[in-house]
Amino acid sequence: MSRTISRSRERNRHRAGSDEETRRLIAASEKLVTEVARLYGTPADLVDRHYWLETMVNHIPDYIYAKDTAGRFLIANHATVRDNSLSDMRDIIGLTDFDLHPPEIARAIAENERRVIESGEPLIGLIERAAVSSIGERWLMTSKVPLRDQQGRTIGIVGVSRDITDRKKGEHLLIGQARVLEMIAKGVDLTTIFRELITLVEANQPQLKGAILLVCPDGEHLHVGSAPNLDPRYASLLDHVPIGPKSGSCGTAAYLNAQVVTRDIYSDERWADYIELVRPFGFRSCWSTPIRSYQGEVLGTFALYSETDSEPTDAERELQTFATNLAAIAIERDETERRIHFMAHHDALTGLPNRTLLDARVCLAIEEAAARQEWVALAFIDLDNFKLINDSLGHHAGDDLLRVVARRMTENVRKSDMIVRVGGDEFIILLTALPADQSVVLARLEAIRASVSQPMEIDGRMLQVSCSMGVVTFPDHGVTPSELLANADAAMYRAKAHGRNNLKLFSAEMAETARAKLLQVEELRLALERDEFCLRYQPQQNIASGRIFAAEALLRWEHPKHGLMSPGDFVPLAEETGLIVEIGEWVLAQACRQAKAWQEAGLPEVVVSVNVSARQFAEKGWVERVAATLLATGLPPRLLELEITESLIMQDVPQAIATMHALEEIGVEMAIDDFGTGYSSLSALKRFPVRRLKIDRSFVKDIPDDEDDMAITAAIVSLAQKLELDVIAEGVETVAQLEFLRSCGCRDIQGYLVARPLEPAAFAALLSA
Repeated sequence: MSRTISRSRERNRHRAGSDEETRRLIAASEKLVTEVARLYGTPADLVDRHYWLETMVNHIPDYIYAKDTAGRFLIANHATVRDNSLSDMRDIIGLTDFDLHPPEIARAIAENERRVIESGEPLIGLIERAAVSSIGERWLMTSKVPLRDQQGRTIGIVGVSRDITDRKKGEHLLIGQARVLEMIAKGVDLTTIFRELITLVEANQPQLKGAILLVCPDGEHLHVGSAPNLDPRYASLLDHVPIGPKSGSCGTAAYLNAQVVTRDIYSDERWADYIELVRPFGFRSCWSTPIRSYQGEVLGTFALYSETDSEPTDAERELQTFATNLAAIAIERDETERRIHFMAHHDALTGLPNRTLLDARVCLAIEEAAARQEWVALAFIDLDNFKLINDSLGHHAGDDLLRVVARRMTENVRKSDMIVRVGGDEFIILLTALPADQSVVLARLEAIRASVSQPMEIDGRMLQVSCSMGVVTFPDHGVTPSELLANADAAMYRAKAHGRNNLKLFSAEMAETARAKLLQVEELRLALERDEFCLRYQPQQNIASGRIFAAEALLRWEHPKHGLMSPGDFVPLAEETGLIVEIGEWVLAQACRQAKAWQEAGLPEVVVSVNVSARQFAEKGWVERVAATLLATGLPPRLLELEITESLIMQDVPQAIATMHALEEIGVEMAIDDFGTGYSSLSALKRFPVRRLKIDRSFVKDIPDDEDDMAITAAIVSLAQKLELDVIAEGVETVAQLEFLRSCGCRDIQGYLVARPLEPAAFAALLSA
């Protein structure tokens, strides 16, 4: 009991001492004013001057004050008193900054003033923080000078402080903006960017809480993008809020594509359905601004909540606009990145994944299947006769057909499976988590094949397309993605070879064929490097004069194991792999060099005829390479004839005609090879800048025994004459064939009756004979 009484007396003594100290400081302040009056005399107007000086100081919005060496206020203007939540200057006298500010702020202020007192030097333009009671934390630009008595001793300081909080906030916003933009540029995830942006806004306006809501994929709801300082329970209530005319501030702002300011949530009809939800969290007002794309589309909303009934100030409106602009940049950059990523990993036409995604997915599926002792199935699919539809109805119809096929396949697989468009009309199906049962795998793939084969309407026409499937399963048909894909491809080609519109499961025999094919491709690739190719030249002869006027360059492969191989044994594979382009350029250059060599040897001039593959003909810059080859070898363009098949030309008639005219301009002659076996129209034929037609050997070989072949051959000769084209018959082997061709008016022939394909030296000997 006595101890309690003692503590109470001590508190009273302390309070009495404090009051006495305050009275002493007030007396010192009054003495300071009296001392000024004494120094400057006491004329009648001194009181007036004192009054006006005090009035002027009190009307200045800056903080003006004087303190003693202990940091206690001696005097202060009204601004200083008011913003520290005091009512009269007497209330601040005797207080220190430790009575007005948090300790860390007070210590920094005291340290600056100690430097002025100890050094006697002023501090000008000092930046200080202050926690002003009535308006929160502020930034001040302060100048402090020593306060001296008559003897020049420093007895305190005089300070003037200007509030630069708005400027500091602006600087802070600029720094924050730069930080957010850097995060956007670096591709930081949206959640982190939004959290940084909301924190930046809340630091500028501590009385507000921010939230970013984004439009859901369905376009009818909003979901929370970030609300770091809202109560998580309230944030969860915001998730999936509908977009509509009475959906609070955010749902309505997204609906109207306009800012919605709700001053009082409890009286605003747009909040009628949500009042009880928001009531436990104490919010009274909400201002929501739509986040818009560059085109003006609503991407989401930026909301600011306040616990007071209020509307945004101009500064707060500007801040919200600033925040929504940054949020829009972040969202659009993220969507752009997503689009780029999607385009890099998906087919642009069908939206299906591409090979890049497939490879990673197959690896994962194999790992999971191995761990669970399940199967994985891969099906390589090629649409049958798609090219015919594409060529006859146009690429637009072909594209629509591919989209329908892709959709049908997707509808017949699970989400864990994958459909991939490889390119053109080829697809790959990946089926995962399958039981080790071949019948289950085949049944599911047959269902997909049946779905693809259903009739479809394209551009008002009913079409039907079938497909050929090659199927493999893990682990029976391979244990790596590349092995499985190669075997599925081989099985698909077997399905094509067996009449199309069917499914073939990979077998060991197919594996052997595939390995042999891979070996041949590698040998073919090395043949160019090892100079294993050679040319034979078959003479072309005029029937009337017997003159050899041209030579067709025919490719041969001097295989180190199999001997001399004819084109039929390897050219189809070269076409399939694209090696035909390199090989074709070698043939062109070699034939031109040989023809030039015969010319320089003084032999009669002959035209050298070179076959052109479809791949070569479609290559960009191919005409320029032909011109470059002629220039490099020195062969006159008139001595080069390029043989082009009907089917090659008809793949893209306008482009083919343009290419042929470009060749004509450099002086190269052209011939249509295997004429009569393709499907060129007469209207197209008359536009081709060709010199002659070559009658295919299939029409000549059964003359004179086959009347149909004779009629066709005679018709081709007659057509060529009407079109003023030369015509030459291939494969002429008998005198009877020669006599029939002569009677039809065919002037030139080529075949064993003239000579077999010859080596360059033998052909030169024939020319010189």
